[in-house]
Amino acid sequence: MEVIVTHLNADFDSLGSMIAAKKLYPEAKLVFPGAQEKSLRDFLVRSTLYILESERLKDVDLGEVRRLIVVDTRQRSRIGKFVHLLQRPEVEIHIYDHHPPSPDDFHGHLEVVEERGANTTIMTRLLRERGIEITPEEATVMMLGIYEDTGSFTYPSTTEADFQEAGYLLSCGADLRIVSEMMTREMTSEQVFLLNQMIENAETYNFHGVQVIVTTAASERYIAEAALLVHKMMDMENPEALFALLMMEDKVYLIARSRAEEVDVAKVALEFGGGGHPTAASATLRGMTTPEAKERLLKLLSKVVRPRVCAKEIMTSPLRTIEAEATLGEAHEVMRKYGLGVLPVMKGEEVVGLISKEVAERGVIHGLADRPVGEYMTSEIASVSPEASLWEVYEHIVVGDQRLLPVIEGRRLLGGITRTDLLRALYDFFPSPHRGPERPKRRNVLRLLEERLPGRILELLRELGRVGDELGYRVYAVGGFVRDLLLGRENLDVDVVVEGDGVRFAQVFSQLFSIKVKIHKRMGTATLLFPSGYRIDVATARMEYYPQPAAPPAVEHSSLKMDLLRRDFTINTLAVDLNPSSFGELVDFFGAQRDLKEGVIRVLHSLSFVEDPSRIFRALRFEARFGFQMGRQTESLMRNAIASGFVDRLSGARLFAELRLILQEENPLPILERMEELGLLKVLHPRLTLGGRTKQLLKRTHEVLNWYDLLFLEGGYDRALVYMYGLLEGLKERERVEMADRLSLTGRFRRKLLDDRRRALKALSRLKEGTSAVEIYWTLEPFGTEVLLFILASAEDRGRRKLLSQFISQWRKTKVALTGRELQELGLPPGPLYQKVFKRLLEAHLQGEVKDKADEVELVRREFLKVEDPP
Repeated sequence: MEVIVTHLNADFDSLGSMIAAKKLYPEAKLVFPGAQEKSLRDFLVRSTLYILESERLKDVDLGEVRRLIVVDTRQRSRIGKFVHLLQRPEVEIHIYDHHPPSPDDFHGHLEVVEERGANTTIMTRLLRERGIEITPEEATVMMLGIYEDTGSFTYPSTTEADFQEAGYLLSCGADLRIVSEMMTREMTSEQVFLLNQMIENAETYNFHGVQVIVTTAASERYIAEAALLVHKMMDMENPEALFALLMMEDKVYLIARSRAEEVDVAKVALEFGGGGHPTAASATLRGMTTPEAKERLLKLLSKVVRPRVCAKEIMTSPLRTIEAEATLGEAHEVMRKYGLGVLPVMKGEEVVGLISKEVAERGVIHGLADRPVGEYMTSEIASVSPEASLWEVYEHIVVGDQRLLPVIEGRRLLGGITRTDLLRALYDFFPSPHRGPERPKRRNVLRLLEERLPGRILELLRELGRVGDELGYRVYAVGGFVRDLLLGRENLDVDVVVEGDGVRFAQVFSQLFSIKVKIHKRMGTATLLFPSGYRIDVATARMEYYPQPAAPPAVEHSSLKMDLLRRDFTINTLAVDLNPSSFGELVDFFGAQRDLKEGVIRVLHSLSFVEDPSRIFRALRFEARFGFQMGRQTESLMRNAIASGFVDRLSGARLFAELRLILQEENPLPILERMEELGLLKVLHPRLTLGGRTKQLLKRTHEVLNWYDLLFLEGGYDRALVYMYGLLEGLKERERVEMADRLSLTGRFRRKLLDDRRRALKALSRLKEGTSAVEIYWTLEPFGTEVLLFILASAEDRGRRKLLSQFISQWRKTKVALTGRELQELGLPPGPLYQKVFKRLLEAHLQGEVKDKADEVELVRREFLKVEDPP
């Protein structure tokens, strides 16, 4: 005998799954192990969808069961008396489930386990793939199962597959009118009575900063669809998590829902012998009163709810420290160099006090620069453990007026919390009139990663996180990759930052996955090189300081936060956690999400453009690429840096590198116009402007490149070089040489820019309407793609443009089919004549005399081989 069963708290998803399973196993009997059979039958009758014939549990002889089909669960504690069949070797177990794994899981001979929003989704796919017909009535009930378990496709657990299979059920005739009525239908008087109890008995608790409602209610008889009542209460009260303990008949039913990632309701339900998803779960409690269940639940929640904010999550680590024996002068220099306001004072590995910049500075002024820090430090300081709550941190920093709070484990300094760290945490914690009544929750971008990355890249990110876990390192994807992920722009250029030893991390990863690695030990960076040509840059979290304006930075190891602080703009300071326990969690220390949303480019500190003036050019690129605006203060700082001459201090090589990146943008003209407005073109050459013919030439260059890209011809080209030809249009020959010198151009690029441009314009002057294809070919054949595109952009009359476009798109690709070996086989002896033959064949193609190899052979025989007349 075959039996299909589900869990004790069967719902619409269970019902839909059982209907589908019955179609997969036509001879199997349907059995509900819990008390829901009658209520589900009643529902089907009321909805005119009575399509289910089930057996009563008491009528099933377990001794005759040879195959047990379990749907919508795989937990021992949730299948009632059928758990006894799991130990019998003669019983074949088949499992169809969509829940995350749990310690209570059993295994089967056949397991179809996929993490989907609804189990019915899995069952629908199986029926569709096997070509098993689904009637409109069956499709309607199965659709209801998907709607219920995905919260009408609003729960975070909803997947793309749920939408796809719902679409298939719709094509099978599912009646959305009935589904809508069932999801929004009026409640019975019993349900209204139960919901009123739940609202009246609701109590709100704060577990580690998370608001949770716990409620109770009771009914002498079992009331169907209690889960819908909990769903309604979630909508009405809008808590972060809701736990309902409902006494019905002689059992207590726990139904839980969560919107907060800190509250995994599946873990709670599992402790009560139930199960489910992190956002929706249930359990049936036997032999326990409601007060007993509530007392146990509250104790459990205090342990299970993850602290929303604790010290280790908001601290800065590692910290710059100083020894107690060091001098005040040394302390002052360290704080000046790194822009710090306070330093922890150490004696060995123990924190013994704090020294502020003000104290050190005054000490130096008063002639105490050589005195030990330990004599003038503040020694009566508070510290906290890594798990300390946000409120404890608040007490010490705000009430205790301590500007840096050390975080200590045992006697070891892990990090410290500044006033800025606390303010940022409080900003996330409390509502703001500008952000609406609900505080923003910590964002996880896993769904975006899954939607926008190829599977191989997503799995690679997971592997990076796993290796980090094994080494005890925190690993993050950072920078432009994360920025473009949020903007919906394709970018597979992944940069990774490791809180730990980035070089060792890269070496271990390369050994585990048998790939090459390139080490840059001095900078603490490495590059992972994959056989496909893909590469990932790995860096140790580091901080930088600039010895002087426009000079390359000095680098030292630091924390993720300090690493991100050294970056150019807030929009590039985002990071995504790759460690398995928090994979996909977005890290935003500096308000990058806000600036992305508002479309604003901001620097992180006021000396940003002074320390690295090349950031000015990057700001202009991002402004044009994303359609953003410069922040008011950022633009003011930029103009001040330009007026103060800091850009002029950049080396020619750095200037050219930034200019090249600008010219590689999709349309660099708006950026060049901004550069002219800001006076930056004069940095390249005093006489460089976009006036006269230059701007029109750059516009036509943009049009020509767009035309060429649409041809999809083989071989790439250098966009920057084509635009560079146009940019030099307004300069005289001597001035072009001067600009090349300013940009430190050498070698091939310099020759192309100066010599090829001159030759190209001469070639253009020789082209006239009516020039033959052969003449055009030999005139233009010596030039590369970049020069040809520049010539086309420079051509002002229509006739020349037509000839040039024909050459680029057609004549340039002309090839001779015959080879030297084939000429020899035709009887033509090798020698200088071959060059003449190939030239003649090429010109014959251009003039339309030949079309294929057969025509070429005929021409060779006719013009180059003496063929005697037959006798």
